[in-house]
Amino acid sequence: MAQHVWRCFVLTLCSTSQLPLTISQVEPMEYRAAADLYGGRSFLQVPSWSAVKAAWTSELLAWRDGENRVVGTSLVLFRRLPGFSRWFAYLPDGPDIDWTDPNLDRWLDPLLDYLERNGVFAVRMGPPASYRRWQAATLKAAAGPGRRVDHILPDVVEPIGSAVADRLRAVGWRRCGEGGSAGDAQPRFLFQVPLEKQTADALRNRLGKDWKRNILKATKSGVEIRRGTWNDLPTFYELLKQTERRNGFELGRSLAYYQREYRELNSEMPGTMRLYLSTCDDEVLAAHTMIVVGRRAWYQTGGSADHRRDVRPSHILQWSMIREAKELGAELYDMLGVSGCLDPEDRAFGLLRWKLGTGGELVETVGEWERVLPGPINAVLHRAMVSYRNRRVRKGIGHREQADPAPGRHAGRQMALMMERRRSGLQIHPQRAP
Repeated sequence: MAQHVWRCFVLTLCSTSQLPLTISQVEPMEYRAAADLYGGRSFLQVPSWSAVKAAWTSELLAWRDGENRVVGTSLVLFRRLPGFSRWFAYLPDGPDIDWTDPNLDRWLDPLLDYLERNGVFAVRMGPPASYRRWQAATLKAAAGPGRRVDHILPDVVEPIGSAVADRLRAVGWRRCGEGGSAGDAQPRFLFQVPLEKQTADALRNRLGKDWKRNILKATKSGVEIRRGTWNDLPTFYELLKQTERRNGFELGRSLAYYQREYRELNSEMPGTMRLYLSTCDDEVLAAHTMIVVGRRAWYQTGGSADHRRDVRPSHILQWSMIREAKELGAELYDMLGVSGCLDPEDRAFGLLRWKLGTGGELVETVGEWERVLPGPINAVLHRAMVSYRNRRVRKGIGHREQADPAPGRHAGRQMALMMERRRSGLQIHPQRAP
């Protein structure tokens, strides 16, 4: 009898899980209450992130089951195409739905219907699903001339990530960066340090020899770590700009951007965005930001001074932040994007080499995916938008993996000209990044 009841329960549960879902806007309070549905959402999906992205409008959406329970959520950013009454929709690190469901259509079809009704011509999303993983030791051993991460057999292949990618491709989604399309707005390769069930001693033992030596040197040199405040953001920004110039990259963010981010994230939940400073002889030599949401912490960005680099202020700063994240209850410390380059002579390998010293792992996500909504005008608009984005990348205006995925307000005239050329039969080929 008990076995019969259990079988009926399982059949009922499976049947319920396949019922149609509806989607609608939701109030921030109810949205926040659903934060832990699937293990916690990204900081790019918290309500206050919409205020950080000031150039976009936004909506909080919720999927509901037949009993009106919230079973999925997403922050959706919208940007109107200049000169047109159509919108581009972007779900960064989202949506937060059950990606293990073999029937993803019942989640995505209501989303596409909702967006189409609201004038969206194309949508981009970043499913929070991992695809492959490489341990630090694996990549250290594999580094060499011309080598890349995707040349190396992964330590783990995630079946859910593979299934998600296959299903999205089968129903018409295109992975960003394929077929001449624009690349991901968020990095596809992440470097992460698992903290769950790890003691401080265990985490320290995983550090590379260089990290341990540099932390000891910083300690002996009198380097101290303190928590920064709003008033320290200009110092952080100056160190960030020094680092950009020294290492030959540019994030393209202003001081006002980081001030807005600090204000908005901490207004929603105090302590969400934190600033840490590494000082020696009362001088700030390094400054890094950390974001904490739920059981996850992110090292977002940071910089260090051009001088006194011999006291190694950044290594001890990161080590302090990892320990702080652990004490705050984080189960994962995400150091965000790295290059897939494993060539020691290539400048792009430098950041990955530094992060490998933490003893964590490189994670390849399933990446970002785009879908053009039905209609010939939508297809034309999307092709024009992709051409515009790729032209900017080719000219060095912004970087593929850091640029916003939709054009700004100054792009309307150029895109209108591109569309007119398309109507006239002139073929415009999307440009690839060098």
